[in-house]
Amino acid sequence: MHDITRLIGGVKRYQNVFVQREFKSKRNTVACVVLEGKLRVLKWFAPAFKNGLLNEYQVLKQGSSSLNMPHPYEVDMENSVLILGFIDGENLCDLINNEDVSFGEKQRLMVLLADWFAGFHRFFRGNEGFRIHGDSVLRNFLFSDRIWGVDFEDSRRGKPVEDVAGVCASILSSDPMFTTEKFLLCKTFVESYVRLVDWKVEDVGEETAYKLLEKIQWRPEHEKVLKTYAEVIREQGLPVGLL
Repeated sequence: MHDITRLIGGVKRYQNVFVQREFKSKRNTVACVVLEGKLRVLKWFAPAFKNGLLNEYQVLKQGSSSLNMPHPYEVDMENSVLILGFIDGENLCDLINNEDVSFGEKQRLMVLLADWFAGFHRFFRGNEGFRIHGDSVLRNFLFSDRIWGVDFEDSRRGKPVEDVAGVCASILSSDPMFTTEKFLLCKTFVESYVRLVDWKVEDVGEETAYKLLEKIQWRPEHEKVLKTYAEVIREQGLPVGLL
């Protein structure tokens, strides 16, 4: 990732930007900034992920007026920068893994997340099929008085079940991993989503197993447990934690 001071010090457009805080990101430099007196999110794309900039901008430009996602204020292709509206919310991953948040509240959040995905898939459904988020991990969602989706650089054409499975894999593999509560939250999420849509949602277990195996490249220290649960879920389906 870039050091954001290089952008601020080296590009005239951003010399009056004041950085409030930086966010965790595996790929790009992302920060909450004050730009022309307004609170914004500045996303500076690494060269290897520059194609994701235009992809994310196009998704947000099309969907932000109808769906809960940040408004794209500026796109700077020359410097690989995207300026977005700031959303004041709590990260969904932190909420789901917070032992001080009641199980009932976590279930409510899963219902709201299912509603967000149903709306997203419905809005972007076309003659060529569905557009999916493409990186449907809990950390890409915020909660204020509603659920907000962020980080659409990997959005593409695909099957909605890929997003559904991505959420389930994220729930199960975040700490604490593979608890009974986590499997119950997956159950709530999947059942809520299925009730909301008019298309088939098949092979959730198979897709979730695949998503868990994908995580090994980022988390090699958890390879054994991820492989074990991926195999069990592939064979028995998602409710294995309740057996």
